[in-house]
Parts: sequence; structure tokens; C-alpha cells
Amino acid sequence: MFIETIYTPGLASLSYVIGDGDVAAVVDPRRDVEPYLEVAKRRGVDIRLVFETHRNEDFVVGSCPLAARTGASILHGRGLDFEYGELVDEGRRVELGAVSLTVLHTPGHTDESISIAARHHDTGDSPLAVFTGDALFVGDVGRTDFYPDRAKEVAGLLYDSLFDKILPLGDGCILHPAHGAGSVCGDGMADRNFSTLGHERRHNPMLQLSRADFIEAKLAEHHETPPYFERMEHLNRVGGDLDGPFATPRGLSVDGVAKALDGGGPVIDVRSPQAFAGSHVPGALCIPESMVPAYAGWLLPYETPLTFIADDRAQVERVGTHLRRLGYDAERRWLHGGITRWETSGRRLGQVEAISARRLREAIDDVLVLDVRKVSEYRSGHIEGARHVFLGRLPALLGELPRDRPIVTFCGSGRRALIGASILRQAGFTRVQNCFGSMKAWRAIEGPVVEGAG
Repeated sequence: MFIETIYTPGLASLSYVIGDGDVAAVVDPRRDVEPYLEVAKRRGVDIRLVFETHRNEDFVVGSCPLAARTGASILHGRGLDFEYGELVDEGRRVELGAVSLTVLHTPGHTDESISIAARHHDTGDSPLAVFTGDALFVGDVGRTDFYPDRAKEVAGLLYDSLFDKILPLGDGCILHPAHGAGSVCGDGMADRNFSTLGHERRHNPMLQLSRADFIEAKLAEHHETPPYFERMEHLNRVGGDLDGPFATPRGLSVDGVAKALDGGGPVIDVRSPQAFAGSHVPGALCIPESMVPAYAGWLLPYETPLTFIADDRAQVERVGTHLRRLGYDAERRWLHGGITRWETSGRRLGQVEAISARRLREAIDDVLVLDVRKVSEYRSGHIEGARHVFLGRLPALLGELPRDRPIVTFCGSGRRALIGASILRQAGFTRVQNCFGSMKAWRAIEGPVVEGAG
């Protein structure tokens, strides 16, 4: 018996290959399915089944491409009208060599959510592992805000799923969730990708609550819902052929990039924040490569060709992989030769002035601090008088910001803040500074912090 974990950076998603003998199953595959095929080849197994623990909201699931390549059957939980695969009931049991996989209906995060308990014939009926999807994470539990008109009901459903279905599998059962720390599907996940049910029973804060307190805690949570979730939900319900090679990015000249800007097409600089701050193409949007999975779905259109300023073609290819997992299939172009080509053309350059936390403290009465972190981060500690606007919602709220006052963009370390600064500069704000280091630096110099909604 084996279990291999496939981790997707940026999305912090976790998918799995589990098998025994010459057969295997995959749980929650991502769109680019080559890693699962590589595991199968190396292990000498045939992938027979693909389980989807729920209709994922934050990335395109690769079940259909994987099934097309392997002939595997796709299994879903009941509660949603999927247009592909087979719906399975509570208690459905399938065999993979000496391993058996049993379906548990565990609604709460979504109505169709299932978990899969894995047993081995040599150990009898005691489960060895459980794949919980977005029901239970390491250090947290799934969000329950997708049904606002049933908020109290679905929070109660998740509690019952956890305490009546998952935790009774036993303290020694190994927990394999669908996401790790950094995912948009939860705020309190530990920076570990597996645990045991016994450890979570004792240490997961949400599992220490009574049913009533659990429901109240879920109702009080605030989660952002990126606009691209709707597209992911549609793609993951209807399925279809999402396989095949991704087109090679096309190189553009300096004039080509200038033409793209003049036509209103998005130009995205995916280099490091410090590189962007020092020299960039005026009008470009800064989204550093590592932050593309988290913020592309908030800030980039789907049907429009995307033009990139990157260190090299390899970086453009990596960014393209991130985007494909989010359902972006439009043409990609890039400035051939990178920012140096723009600089040596004699065209105008853009910069974003940096301000240190210490200098910000000295100038605090003369500037507006624009904090672009998540609500939970802001509530846990912020600069008094700061204006909070979550980064993903900033483009829609620019009209509420003053143009006659210096603005300092601020986040946890300065990276998201620089994205915010680039949005402001695109919109014509001229008095913009970015605080590199941001809250980490502010705390390091013992700057005053207040908690709460603000």
C-alpha cells in the first residue's frame, strides 16, 4: 500500500495517489495531470478511480483529463448535478488490491462533500487514513459561507460531519486534507500537510467547541470570495476536455508592449516586488510570480490576451502553469528581452517610492496608510487610522480614496502592498509610496498597533 501527496504551490492544494498492487486511485487531481501519471508509471499501477471530495472552487479539477488518459471512473458525492462521472452513496466501498476505500457523506463545506476512509485488509476494520477534502484541515475546518441563506444549517452540518463521521474513525487515523496553509479555503491552517485525528481532536481549536459555539464561530468568520470562484465552480460541475498542450507564449517587441498598453490590454509584471519598484513599464500591474495563484483571479480578465514583463521565458512558462490551473487559456505574450529591452529603448520608466517602517512612523500624521491585508489580519493588529481595503477589492473602491493626500500601501511584508501601489498608479494616483516590510517591520520597530475592526 502507498499514498503519495501532490502539493500545488501557490494554491496550497493537496491531492493524492493511493494504491496497492497494480491499481490506484487519485483524490482531487489538479488540471495538469502529469504528476499523477508519473507516479503511476513509477509505481507500475493503473489508475482505476478518481475521487472528487467536492466541487473545488479555487482551481480547475483534472478529473476529466485524467480519466481520458487512463480510462478511470470518476466518483462524486450526491448533492450537486455534476454533468460527468458517477454519484456515490454513503458507505460505497471499492477495492484496490488489499486496500479498501469507503465513502463518507460529510456535508457542511458543500452539500456534495465526501470523505474517503482507507483501510488495509491486514488491519481489519480500523481505518489507516482519511481524505477529508475541505471538511477538516490541519488546525482548522472548512469554510461554510457558500450558502449564505442557510448559514446556520450548513455550519451545523459540518459539525455533525466532523463529530459523527470523521472523528469516530479513530485517533490513530492519519488525516489527509485537500488544502494546506496559505489556501483561500481557510485562515487557521497549520503549516503541516498531514496530522492524525487524535492530534486534531486535542489541538484543533475548532474541535474544542460545543455544537452551538462551533456554529456561532462559523457565522462570525469572514472569508473573501474571489470572482473567479464562479468560473471554477462551473468548470468543475460540467467537466469537459481541459487537457492538451498550452500554447507557447509569444515574444513581443517594445513597440508591441506599448501597443498592448495603448489598447487597454493588461500588462503584468511578474518579477520580484523590489525589481518592479525600482524600474517598470508605466501602466503595468505588479503581481509577483509567487502571488499569481492568489490574486490573478481577482485582478485579471479571462478572455483577454495577457502580456507579461518577466525575468525570462521560463518565468512566463511557470506563470502560465499557475494561470492554467485557474482556467486562464487566453493568449500569453511577453516582452522579449525583459525590462532591459524597455529600459534601453529610451522610453519612460516607472518607479514606486519605498518608505521604511521607521520613516512611516515619523510621517504617520501626513499620510494615509492603505492596509490591503485580509480582514482577519487587519483585525489582529493594524496601524491606528489606517484605511482598510482588501487587495482583491481595491480596483472597485478606488473612487473612495483621496487623490490630494500621500498614500502609503501596507500589508504583512510589503509584497501585496506593492500590488496595491501598482493598482493606484495605473489609476492615476501620483503620490504613492510602498512600505516594504510593512507590519513585520512595524512590529520590529515597536510601532503602536490596535486590534479590532477599526
